[in-house]
Amino acid sequence: MKKDSAAKFIILCSMLYLVLGMTMGIVVALKLIWPTIGDFALLSYGKIRVLHTNLILFGWLLQSGIGITLFILPRLLNTTLLCEKTGVAMGVLYNVAVLGGSISILNGGMKNIEYGEIPAPYDYMIAVCWVLFGINIFGTILRRKVKQFYVSVWYITGAVIWTTFVYISGNMITQMPFMAGINQANLQWFYVHNVVGLIFTPIGVAMAYYLIPKSLNTPLYSHKLSLVGFWVISFVYVWTGAHHMIHGPISYWLQTVAIICSWGLIIPVAAVITNFVGTYRSAPKANRTNGPVPKLLFMGTMYYLLTCLQGPFQAIRAVNVVVSKTDWVVGHAHMAVFGAFSFFSMAGVYYIIPRLMGTELFSKKLGDLHFWLMTISSIPFFAVLWIGGIQQGLAWLNPEITFLEALEPLKHSHIARFASGSLILISVLLFLYNIVETLAGKGKPLAVKEGEL
Repeated sequence: MKKDSAAKFIILCSMLYLVLGMTMGIVVALKLIWPTIGDFALLSYGKIRVLHTNLILFGWLLQSGIGITLFILPRLLNTTLLCEKTGVAMGVLYNVAVLGGSISILNGGMKNIEYGEIPAPYDYMIAVCWVLFGINIFGTILRRKVKQFYVSVWYITGAVIWTTFVYISGNMITQMPFMAGINQANLQWFYVHNVVGLIFTPIGVAMAYYLIPKSLNTPLYSHKLSLVGFWVISFVYVWTGAHHMIHGPISYWLQTVAIICSWGLIIPVAAVITNFVGTYRSAPKANRTNGPVPKLLFMGTMYYLLTCLQGPFQAIRAVNVVVSKTDWVVGHAHMAVFGAFSFFSMAGVYYIIPRLMGTELFSKKLGDLHFWLMTISSIPFFAVLWIGGIQQGLAWLNPEITFLEALEPLKHSHIARFASGSLILISVLLFLYNIVETLAGKGKPLAVKEGEL
């Protein structure tokens, strides 16, 4: 089987789920404005919203991260992937699981766990896929031809290990008979928060640590600083999930630990941001603006910074009592999953697909248009969710305002959310078109081959 067959197959599959998941997101936003549209069981809000999150999280983001990882890891280790056939087989099984789980969700068959709604047997199939992925990753590491690990390899290794216990905890242990009531809720928020922090964060940061120096043709600012960030996040992030249960019926000491660890995350975030921005500052100006890849990576870095500042801030008890369970949290989650890590993944797709085809990107101008349209429309998308969330929380705290009256100020927020989300979907379609044309061989031949930079 040809080199990079697994990476190419998995990345291309993920892009289909990106478009489908974004489309479902627009349907969700439209239903907040016009609840009776599509008023039948298959398109009920409860099903479409769950379908949207699972398509984006597992169909797009995790799958694209897997594909990009299978591309960058062999290059970092100066070797080949352990087994391309295993990678492709894993990709096929993974897509069967996500597709089957999505159909089950539409039919009303889902688990009662946020981000873990995909039911059996499809959740077990995803677990099997992760085992196959782990075998390929560790097998490739064992056959490496370089002694020292670059920081991306550390993050990839961490992601494989952390995802294993996070996924099992959220999708399987929560379903056991002894996990009921408060115990299940506590473990659920451990899972939900660590889906972002110990699955998407290490994969996303690993990609960025590879792509930023490569796309800028500039050495990383500091290798030592990168390892500080990795080891601190390894020990701190796992304790932060309980900050979603502040003022809830869990132990007060656990809430306090979550708050302290949430603020402790500033250390690895500062290490990552300093490294990324330092690398950008040392790069030639022409390289920083050369096509969509460096732009997406830089904007993703800024969104990563904002997301990670929001987390500790909303863990403060006085703030949490206002924003918890409101649209603020929805905006926070969207900025992490879409604003930071999807920007990184799209940069990875733009970087990898032309190299796999031996051509340049079909159109850098179209790529830049995609970037600017997506960036400009994402800013109001996040902002209206934060502002609306604060309005929502303050209204809930006012005993003189009924729940229905608290919804009234959100009308304009929901309209703006739908409008800006629609523009984001258009930008994603431009992204898809650019990649399809590149796959069709319409880009110019690469002047410099991969590995010569």
